[in-house]
Amino acid sequence: MFEMETEFRRLPGVDKILASERLTRLAEVYPHDLLVDLARKQLECERRSVAGGRAASAFDKIVAVIVNRVRALESPGLRPVVNATGVILHTNLGRAPLSGEAVAAMEAVARDYSSLEFDLDSGTRGSRQVHIESLLCQLTGAEAALVVNNNASAVLLGLSALARRKEVIVSRGEAVEIGGSFRIPDVMRQSGSKLIEVGTTNCTYIADYEEAITPRTAALMRVHSSNFKVVGFTQAVDIEGLAELGQRNDLTVFDDLGSGCFLDATVYGLAPEPMVQQSVAAGVGLICFSGDKLVGGPQAGIMVGKKKLIDKLKKHPLARAVRIDKIRLAGLAATLLHYLKGEATGKIPIWRMISASVEEIAQRAEVWAEASGGSSQVVDGESMVGGGSLPGSTLPTRLVAIGEGKVKGKALAQRLARELRRNESFPVIGRISDDVLLLDPRSVLPEEDKIMIQALKGLVAESKSG
Repeated sequence: MFEMETEFRRLPGVDKILASERLTRLAEVYPHDLLVDLARKQLECERRSVAGGRAASAFDKIVAVIVNRVRALESPGLRPVVNATGVILHTNLGRAPLSGEAVAAMEAVARDYSSLEFDLDSGTRGSRQVHIESLLCQLTGAEAALVVNNNASAVLLGLSALARRKEVIVSRGEAVEIGGSFRIPDVMRQSGSKLIEVGTTNCTYIADYEEAITPRTAALMRVHSSNFKVVGFTQAVDIEGLAELGQRNDLTVFDDLGSGCFLDATVYGLAPEPMVQQSVAAGVGLICFSGDKLVGGPQAGIMVGKKKLIDKLKKHPLARAVRIDKIRLAGLAATLLHYLKGEATGKIPIWRMISASVEEIAQRAEVWAEASGGSSQVVDGESMVGGGSLPGSTLPTRLVAIGEGKVKGKALAQRLARELRRNESFPVIGRISDDVLLLDPRSVLPEEDKIMIQALKGLVAESKSG
């Protein structure tokens, strides 16, 4: 007990800590109250440590911990990185990078006041949706459109507004989880609608839907399996058949496309992906998809379809809770404009990456390999779209392989990957396969090659000094 009391007495007071040279310098920049709060919190940690039987930390160490906490506050945890993983829509890395035009549009409305909900002609209050709805209708052929903050919100809003206390028929093979424990059955319950599963995991027929229709049925729903694939003996109802059944029975057809797509993916060597325009042309009442996946814009939940349905969604109380903000609205509008101008593959980063030729990628990979000082080689590989889009579909690429897949290869690859992640000017993220560090130019824009070359040269220098 005496030793513990001695350790408690060794702990300095807040005033003594604030009087230290390092904290005095920080006091010239940071508010006194902030430093006092951090000092008190650190002393409380020390008291708990001593009470647990450990010796009190030295005074300099206590001060150093507080200084480091202040530095951590001013160091942004969210920072740009180079995605050399080969996964184009990498969810952990923020999914779709934006075009220069989208970034400029977002910066413009972020910096100044904007006409977000103000009609410049009449001088009266307007709707934020007018800035995006006409673009979406022109692009998809839909009667009306609504944009919210993400696709999960779009699905929840659609079900809540159109099917609360009613039944929604879904194929058993589409009662899926799309990631982050976002499960269709759970969303149904949250919206107040009742899920009616039909068919089996691998086979569902139009008769299955038809036989399940009752007076309580509000909608027929398709949920696109955007992050998994069922192969073998399978049967699914196409959207045209589902839409025709809905029209015959005066039921809303709800199409959750997930990733969404405006371009024909097969043109670029990918598997077929349902296009938004196809669902609209089929007569689907409500279509939902993400803005930051295959659309290539900022995070958003996009809803297009019949005007009478969209109008109901706009008036629903939940619509305000999930509305999109002005900055992402501006970025999405600029992204959609690329499609209308026919310049998506030249302007939108993810489509630039998808449409890049293997020959172009190979040339860039050779330059990267040369920058690594002969410690790497260029090998064949595959890139993935990712982000819950086009599961199992890959694109041929050329990879820069660094490190040997032998004996200590795993440790070497991990060390090299860690050094690239810690690159001070711009962290570089690669992937490790078979104990080799792989860097894929496809998921890196050509204008970022200078960053890659600098990082690889720094990696060589670090290895030599080590």
